[in-house]
Amino acid sequence: MTEAKPVWNRKHLLGLEDLSATEINTILDTADSFKEVSTRSIKKVPALRGRVVVNAFWEDSTRTRTSFQLAAQRLSADTIDFSEKGSSVSKGETLIDTARNIEAMGTDVIVIRHPAAGSAHLLARSVRSCVINAGDGAHEHPTQGLLDLYTIRERFGKIEGLKVAIVGDIAHSRVARSNVWGLTKMGAQVILVGPATMVSKSFEAMGARVTNDLDSIIGQVDVVNMLRVQFERIKSSQFPSVREFTRMYGLTWDRFQRCKKDVFVMHPGPMNRGIEISSDIADGPQSGILTQVTNGLAVRMAVLYLVTQAQGA
Repeated sequence: MTEAKPVWNRKHLLGLEDLSATEINTILDTADSFKEVSTRSIKKVPALRGRVVVNAFWEDSTRTRTSFQLAAQRLSADTIDFSEKGSSVSKGETLIDTARNIEAMGTDVIVIRHPAAGSAHLLARSVRSCVINAGDGAHEHPTQGLLDLYTIRERFGKIEGLKVAIVGDIAHSRVARSNVWGLTKMGAQVILVGPATMVSKSFEAMGARVTNDLDSIIGQVDVVNMLRVQFERIKSSQFPSVREFTRMYGLTWDRFQRCKKDVFVMHPGPMNRGIEISSDIADGPQSGILTQVTNGLAVRMAVLYLVTQAQGA
């Protein structure tokens, strides 16, 4: 009997909105097979030997950039690190011209982070390389969504039927959008929680429930995913005060005591400790925050591998 091939034939990963549950499971299952690579004494496999991966970041990043770079290296690919600062972009060169010049050097995959929503889709239509979206404006951050799904599945053995609260600055969060698309496709119930200025009822069209009252649902959910307050994107009218936000929407120790006993706490990072989440909880036994970072490496290895193996890649 021949082994079934993974259900994947996409040259790009641009978001979770367009993926099926089967395709998401293919990525998560492939990540399972790559996770043990990081436990070896020699942490490399030759899956992408001879391939060139470019990290093209128009926004600052530590975790995502480093994770993609390490994932490519673990697969034996050559890597190029590109940033806007000091590049021809500062001289007026467009995104497409920059990408085509990078591609002319023989690249196979472009990992892009950009402040404009839709930039990854634009790039995918303009280059021959595989394109992976590492965050485009407030649109999507698909690999963060995938690593969150992977971490939840690893913790509970399933995703279907779980209740997941995503709390905080939903309006500015590409992570929240990718999580909603992924979780709902996988059968979870998603509750978006935040002040009315940061989460509108329009998100219900994505299949999530919206509430402005964290205390009304905190004891019902299996997973609490706390989002970073994005001070750099917030207008003063949206955010009355840090103290008020923490009182109403922070995962404080008092609020944590009202959660389910086995509640799983997540945060995509970087954290504003003491604002979104208490340090005791972030560093506690029910926190999956560092596990998310570890799993992000396996998920990004899986994505790099799958897009380069797709027909026509």
